[in-house]
Amino acid sequence: MENIIKKIINLVNDNDKIVACVSGGPDSMCLLNLLIQVRKAKAIKIIVAHVNHNVRKESDEEAIFVEKYCKENNVIYEYLKIEKYNENNFHQEARNIRYDFFEKIIQKYHANFLFTAHHGDDLIESILMKLVRGSRFYGYLGFKELTKRDNYILYRPLINKTKEEIINYLKKNDIPYVIDKSNTSNKYTRNRYRKSILPFLKQEDKNVHLKFKKFSDIINEHYEFIYKLAMQKLEEVYKDGVLKIDKFLMQEKILQQYIIEEILYNIYGDNIYLIYEKHVEEIYKLIESKKQNSKINLPSLVITKSYNNLYFNKFDTFHNNSITIFQEKVILNNGKKLEKIKKSEEKSNYVLRLDSSEILLPLKVRYRQNGDRIAVKNLSGTKKINDIFIDNKIELNKRDTIPIVTDSKNRILWIAGVKKSKFDKEKNEKHDIIIKYN
Repeated sequence: MENIIKKIINLVNDNDKIVACVSGGPDSMCLLNLLIQVRKAKAIKIIVAHVNHNVRKESDEEAIFVEKYCKENNVIYEYLKIEKYNENNFHQEARNIRYDFFEKIIQKYHANFLFTAHHGDDLIESILMKLVRGSRFYGYLGFKELTKRDNYILYRPLINKTKEEIINYLKKNDIPYVIDKSNTSNKYTRNRYRKSILPFLKQEDKNVHLKFKKFSDIINEHYEFIYKLAMQKLEEVYKDGVLKIDKFLMQEKILQQYIIEEILYNIYGDNIYLIYEKHVEEIYKLIESKKQNSKINLPSLVITKSYNNLYFNKFDTFHNNSITIFQEKVILNNGKKLEKIKKSEEKSNYVLRLDSSEILLPLKVRYRQNGDRIAVKNLSGTKKINDIFIDNKIELNKRDTIPIVTDSKNRILWIAGVKKSKFDKEKNEKHDIIIKYN
């Protein structure tokens, strides 16, 4: 481990603050001891972040163990006990809570580094699990030794070491640690890889973890090259939540994949685990569909195709059935307003004139509903509002932001800015209500 100590000494500076993720298990106790050794050469401040997942009876005892060790070695101890889990995906939720806690501790101490105890065996397990589960190119990357974040560096100094080397170091230096018995249960996929596949690989080559590290590094090098090119193209095809389909389809297939993945990652962040391969396939089907207007629903996301545009909307507003009584003025969700005015010479679809004796007050404002029809001015019969939107080439993404004015019998008087009904009056006809949309 001397080479790791030297590496850390070269990486950090005096007065740097390092947050170390310590569970009390062998890996993290090895990490903590290495940092204590580094502290002899560099004036660093070590902050241990311990998370009690509260799913085993030993968890409280382990927290006490870590706290005691920190006090004995003059190390700051920060603690979080998870009282309740809300999601079905326990491991993902626990991970999110864990890293949220680490971020808060980093901010509290203005730390320069976050150290984790991931080692070479962990890397093998991660890559194999991803290969079997299936992923895209970048997904087969295990994890990197060093990752630069916005205001700190995430570092995994044990990545080139095996579990066996870690255990031997602990025994040689008489460093205490605890054992999580759940790590031996066949209930968890990672444990089955650890118990059944890793021994075989190590029998073939005791340094197989270094081969996997090289594999991961090669993937990362190729990924970074493609990613840089894809981000240049992203700026050309995607802006403000809108993807230009024609420009997107001009890109190489691999760049298209990276562009879609980046858009989704920017939307979902740490919740990207909600997105599966089938979701990405649905996005491509939507893009390649011959339909001019259609949409798909992803978790907490609506993706709408409207002619040459693909819209990514985080909240589904397509079934907004709220109804507002119209008095003098209504401020709309799209930032515009409907307002009664006293006089207007304008003759357009943005001004409506009504004779109150022909309708039932009060007036109401809502958005479109299934089956809506309007008796269009100067036409016989009625016409579907959806057909009017199509005829006027109004993008699907905007159709549910266009206000519809009705009377109290739910007769549609006006699709504001688009089409007026037979109830609209000319300037020289009798009217006592004038409404402007702007």
